[in-house]
Amino acid sequence: MLLRSQSAASSSYLPDDQTFPIVRPLGTGAPSLWPELEQIECAHDISHGTLWSFMRFKGSPSYNPSLLADFHRWQDKIVELQTQTGRALKYVVLGSRHPGVFCLGGDLAYFVDCISHRNRQALHAYGMSCIEILHRNWRAIDSDVITIGLAQGDALGGGFESLLSFDVVCAERGAKFGFPEQLFGLFPGMGALSFLGRKVGFAKAELLVRTGKTLTAEELYDLGLVHILAEPKNAIGAVKKFIDRNLTKHSSQLRMHQAAKRANSIPFEELSDIIDLWADACLELQDHDLIMMRRLLGAQSKLTKAF
Repeated sequence: MLLRSQSAASSSYLPDDQTFPIVRPLGTGAPSLWPELEQIECAHDISHGTLWSFMRFKGSPSYNPSLLADFHRWQDKIVELQTQTGRALKYVVLGSRHPGVFCLGGDLAYFVDCISHRNRQALHAYGMSCIEILHRNWRAIDSDVITIGLAQGDALGGGFESLLSFDVVCAERGAKFGFPEQLFGLFPGMGALSFLGRKVGFAKAELLVRTGKTLTAEELYDLGLVHILAEPKNAIGAVKKFIDRNLTKHSSQLRMHQAAKRANSIPFEELSDIIDLWADACLELQDHDLIMMRRLLGAQSKLTKAF
């Protein structure tokens, strides 16, 4: 059970047994740390310096504009929390409450509407919002934390892109990853080539983006893109063990991540230039591309209703 700490860090949560918290959905007695975030629930385990965060999508499990606004606020609050608590915040974990899905990527309904109305400005603003979040996440939210992406299910398109911005990725065996954008004439514009290219080489990155090949968590582990390979339904436990094992090494591992990013930096301008190309590509789509996009949107809607 999570209890509010009565210490100086009164805005945080402390497990009543001094062990890892049982992170539960809202509505089961454990209030979220920041209830003003409508689609992200959070709990702070002070004893292990970990902020646990889970997306609770409104509608399909995709990055809708309201969720992006929540992420901007979430990142600001993480900076404030570390200022308040210092060493009581060392790890930031992000997962999803949607069964079998981390995130299916961009908001297709929003894309279709913008494209139908030839609204390049809205598409560009959406893309810029995404890369501002991802680049800040890649910078570890400008804080002395190690970020951990927790994939208990599939991550496609922008969902896969966002995971690539984390320092550590944990995924359950059998989870699937890939970029389906080529099905409707687009390419993943929010960092896929930039992040993947630096991690596995640009030739392989281009191949994965161009073909839309789906990879399993096991295959990503072999590529070095997944760092913790968990058994099904045990990703949270695997992350807890990782943190428990590495807590005393946090400082050295943090500096290693920072050094790696300095040695293989990703300029924000690179991501921004690609957003320009992506927004242009959106307005060049043909009717058959939009038909395919609507079909995928329908499949996402069925998945949401099933949940």
